[in-house]
Amino acid sequence: MDETPERLAGKPSWLISQLSVHVHRLVADAFSAEGARGYHYRILAALDEFGATSQIRLAQRSNMDRSDVVAAINELAAHGFVERSPDPDDRRRNLVSLTDAGTQRLEELEKVIEGVQEDLLSPLPQDERAALSRLMGRLLAHHRTR
Repeated sequence: MDETPERLAGKPSWLISQLSVHVHRLVADAFSAEGARGYHYRILAALDEFGATSQIRLAQRSNMDRSDVVAAINELAAHGFVERSPDPDDRRRNLVSLTDAGTQRLEELEKVIEGVQEDLLSPLPQDERAALSRLMGRLLAHHRTR
């Protein structure tokens, strides 16, 4: 039984925060079942989109703390999904690149995410899903520029 006070139940901020908790759990559980974490997906996706880059730039592009990036890269490298190599322009820095195995892993994790999206959005028809995504994107873009 839902015992959310009526004052909260209709507030977008409350709804978004509650849905965020639920989505985080869905994603974490789905990735865990595949032996992965959300950080792994974020790093692999950024490398796929932007190519080899420094750990610092990868942290920025993945919206992650640098220490979390290092730990996740260590895990991904141990499985052969990414490689580190010295940056030819600055030997003090490493470049991280996606391997063929990493590309395959990203495709597997994409399927996991697609399943979570379907579960999450199942009550909505396609046009409402598109509208929800568009509106959330506008809100996020607005608040990221502030």
